[in-house]
Amino acid sequence: MRSESSSSLADRKSAVDPLILARVAPFGLFMIFVGINEGLHFLIAKGFLTLAPETLLFLYIPRIAAVAAVLWYFRADYPELRFSDLKRWAPTFFSIVAGLIVFVLWIQMTWPFAIFGSLNSDAPTAIREPSLRLVFIAFRLIGAALVVPVMEELFWRSFVVRYIIRADFDKVPVGVFTVASFCISAVLFGMEHNLWLAGIMAGAVYNLILYKTRSITQCIVAHGVTNGVLGIWVLITHAWQFW
Repeated sequence: MRSESSSSLADRKSAVDPLILARVAPFGLFMIFVGINEGLHFLIAKGFLTLAPETLLFLYIPRIAAVAAVLWYFRADYPELRFSDLKRWAPTFFSIVAGLIVFVLWIQMTWPFAIFGSLNSDAPTAIREPSLRLVFIAFRLIGAALVVPVMEELFWRSFVVRYIIRADFDKVPVGVFTVASFCISAVLFGMEHNLWLAGIMAGAVYNLILYKTRSITQCIVAHGVTNGVLGIWVLITHAWQFW
């Protein structure tokens, strides 16, 4: 009897773990790269390390390439990514408008109390070679508008929101609302960003999109619009602190 119970538990665990890994691994890898970048900034500031400014900038390329590769590797484990959802014009229009609203609010919510630490400025002007500068800008825009939204929405809206409701999260339909999952995930999403209050606002809006559309794809669209427009705005205004 005990062996049967243990076997059943092992079967359930092996069925759930790959689904968790598929959503946590890309996000975890991204955060490891962020940690390395922050560590290098710290060592340079303290005088323990000397690196050309463009070297730190180019670390973004392997970061985004590695995350994209992991997402592609696990692509079969994301049944909630239904691009057919975009054919529904009303929810798609709503997601695009919501993404634009988040962008407008984001660039306004820069009050000193709403910032963790300091905002590192990833200004491509540090790259002297024009062709290399264009390569960095291209990767930065692609990463921000395409890769990061997929990675973060799979982690936050597909995994965390549902995991707070139930440990075997894949049994929870996408878009199920609870007060705890809404509040906890929005706050944690905010804590991931230097602009923590703007992050909480964005997390709350993307959660609302999730509940209204019941679509992770629509959340990705909104997130991608926010990041893409922000990237273009940064390039036009040279407000590099938002990068």
